[in-house]
Amino acid sequence: MTSFVLPHEVHGDGPHKVFAVHGWFTDRAAYAAVLPDLDRATFTYALVDLRGYGAAKDAPGAFGTAEAAADLVGLADRLGWDRFSVIGHSMGGAVAQRLLARAPERLRRIVGISPVPAGGMRMPADQWELFADAAHKPQNRRIIIDVTTGGRAPAAWLDRMVARSLAHSDAKAFRTWLDSWAGEDFHTEVTGSAVPALAVAGALDPALTAGLLRETWMRWYPHGSLLELPSAGHYAMDEAPLDLIRAVEDFLRADGNPAAAEREPAAAEGSGG
Repeated sequence: MTSFVLPHEVHGDGPHKVFAVHGWFTDRAAYAAVLPDLDRATFTYALVDLRGYGAAKDAPGAFGTAEAAADLVGLADRLGWDRFSVIGHSMGGAVAQRLLARAPERLRRIVGISPVPAGGMRMPADQWELFADAAHKPQNRRIIIDVTTGGRAPAAWLDRMVARSLAHSDAKAFRTWLDSWAGEDFHTEVTGSAVPALAVAGALDPALTAGLLRETWMRWYPHGSLLELPSAGHYAMDEAPLDLIRAVEDFLRADGNPAAAEREPAAAEGSGG
């Protein structure tokens, strides 16, 4: 398994290298809506498929955040990236924080888009059943997506998201990943990190709220910042792509600019809900 290379696609040729890690429901296609408008002169983005997803759908593995962090370090070495930033959506946000725990000296900045906290996500029994059974029940996936986008998304979009999820994920891996991102608590391994860390919350997401991120992300990261997007739920890439690109790339550009770095966290937190 040590020779496994995460399937990936590279966009841009800028000097600031950035990994983009998808969430629980689908593969790197999660970022399709933002791809046309990325700043490819400033950044080089590598979109990856985690084990069990996309081109890695049939790959063996433990299907957990620690393994994914090791895979990302291996891919960075293969690409010749000494230092880089990482963006992670939802489960991918937990992977980004695992990467911070594993290789803090290599990370420039991290961004979590509706990120699962490093402390995991405790759920009541009925909610856990809904999530656990989503591995083999498409209707559960649809319910979860609908609820976490505020119950306002078009039916055709929900259907498309479910179809993409089923086509681009392995059911067994999908179920095993849940135990990792929801059940593992590694927050003590990242608490106090000096790496700047932005969390982007969607105001319409009832699960990974700005309030939850203030109690977790903002307490653990002394250089943490928080931004809430009023028109987005859990899937900001689809719901508010231009707002998301602007927020994330402004944050990433602040690296190496002390004046901008000093202003940015306060401004971002002030815009939260």
